Amino acid sequence: MAGPSSETFGRKAVYVCALPGVGAFTLGAGFSQNITSLIVCRFFAGLFASPGLSIGTAMLSDFLPPEKRGGPVAIFITTVQMGPILGPIIGGYVTETKNWRWTQWVILFGLAVALVVTAFMSETYKAVILKRRGKRLGVQPAPELKSSGLENVKFFVTKTITRPFYMMLTEPIVALFDIYNAFNFGLLNAFFAAFSWVFQNVYGFGIGATGLTYLGQAVGSVAGLMIVLYIYNFDWAKENKRIKEGDSNANMAPEKRLIIAQIGAPMFPISLFWFAWTARSDVHWISPVIAEGFFSCGNLLIFTCTGLYFTDCYGALYSASAWSSCTFIRYLAAFAFPLFVIQMYEGLGVGWATSLLGFVALALVPVPFALSKYGEQLRKRSKFSSGE
Repeated sequence: MAGPSSETFGRKAVYVCALPGVGAFTLGAGFSQNITSLIVCRFFAGLFASPGLSIGTAMLSDFLPPEKRGGPVAIFITTVQMGPILGPIIGGYVTETKNWRWTQWVILFGLAVALVVTAFMSETYKAVILKRRGKRLGVQPAPELKSSGLENVKFFVTKTITRPFYMMLTEPIVALFDIYNAFNFGLLNAFFAAFSWVFQNVYGFGIGATGLTYLGQAVGSVAGLMIVLYIYNFDWAKENKRIKEGDSNANMAPEKRLIIAQIGAPMFPISLFWFAWTARSDVHWISPVIAEGFFSCGNLLIFTCTGLYFTDCYGALYSASAWSSCTFIRYLAAFAFPLFVIQMYEGLGVGWATSLLGFVALALVPVPFALSKYGEQLRKRSKFSSGE
């Protein structure tokens, strides 16, 4: 809902409405006296926090032309991925030295900074800027909504709230990357539980030391960022320069973005099989930590490619809706995967439980290669396709 709402009311309006809700429910979670109130507060805190991810790449596309998006989008997505990595490290030591409630207070400290930044940010969505400018100049905008309140609500529901789900069901590009990212993100969140189980039960690590093992994922994320920045500064820059020499208004084909997913896709199953058969007491703990790094690198490359490809395919007008559909299904998977992963590890053992996930990851490897071949045809058939 946040993405398409930002396409109706503007990016800043959504942030300004959402962030106080995040703060209120995080505060409620910190003061919770039972598990029920904690779960409810954490749910609504996450709900209000979701616009940060679903709007971020679309917001960058508002003021960056396609040839200049690659680096900034990669940096943005890296910071998004570093959050779940640094969370267990900070949370582990905060819980050991203080208590669990301090995990919520730390979030509030970061939220205070975000609120200050949001207060001074400017609107970036062009349609809203033009509408406000026209209102100041006394220019009547084209009627987008019907006159009656009921028809206004109907327009908002059919054109705004339901658009992400419609795109998920009718756009093969959106559907494929939604499924791919849902599996990757569900696995990432499942591994926060699985890694803790493995390093505590196999290697005898404590809570704090287990949190430090996530530094392998941090290194992998930074490595993924370096790969994207290299391709952005050399491959994509060269391609854009060649295209602009022929036509100054032309842009690089969105399918050129898929190279980073094609690099990241094989890393995913490799890292899973690596972790599966080296996370043993007779193998040094650094081996599964390095496997985590490859896992995180592949995850970031696929995630970054999704943001760039959606933005290039659907432009500033509809990319937030496409990204919202991806965010919805990703967080649905992130909720579901941790519910069964520990039971799976206990039942199958580390080797076969992780290998089972590796086979699923292997089946998804062809996705970016298939879109590289058929993506242009799919875009031509889409009514949401951007002309950028």
